[in-house]
Amino acid sequence: MHDGGMCGCPHHKLVPLIIVIVGVAFLLQTLGVLTAATVSMVWPIGLIMIGLMKLSSGMCGCCSMKKK
Repeated sequence: MHDGGMCGCPHHKLVPLIIVIVGVAFLLQTLGVLTAATVSMVWPIGLIMIGLMKLSSGMCGCCSMKKK
């Protein structure tokens, strides 16, 4: 873990990134750039990615150090 309290591990940034992508998809649908069919395909893919990440991730160095 860094002195500033922020973790530098890339897997900790994946969930917020997926949330931003799904939010942008909904915004683009509202603006008429994407169709409802496209958006209805994007958010389940985001959920699947989060689930797969949770299933496949082990504890990183920073996470195991927090437990000690």
